[in-house]
Amino acid sequence: MEGDVNEDDGTFTNISLADDSADGETTVLRFRPEEQYSTMNCEIDGETENQVEQEEKRRLINQVLELQHTLEDLSARVDAVKEENLKLKSENQVLGQYIENLMSASSVFQTTDTKSKRK
Repeated sequence: MEGDVNEDDGTFTNISLADDSADGETTVLRFRPEEQYSTMNCEIDGETENQVEQEEKRRLINQVLELQHTLEDLSARVDAVKEENLKLKSENQVLGQYIENLMSASSVFQTTDTKSKRK
């Protein structure tokens, strides 16, 4: 089998040694350079990689949004707890003052000077 390569257009002419061709035509085969094959694979890999990146990006965006909502909920809860804490502190101060007033008014809780009574 012999063949000529036309380097201008990348064609390869295949000449058959067998006489099985009835019309006597030669077959012209065109080959792609190897760079085109790898480019096609890169394009396919690039598309797949792009889809993976897009899916990862969507997943990360959803995760960020979920975390933002969680943070908002936690911030609201912290604010509510702070408010409740201030309210309870105020109530405790009022109750503490009330108890002090009751103790000072009662003779049971009066401080007694035991030395002066003994004499």
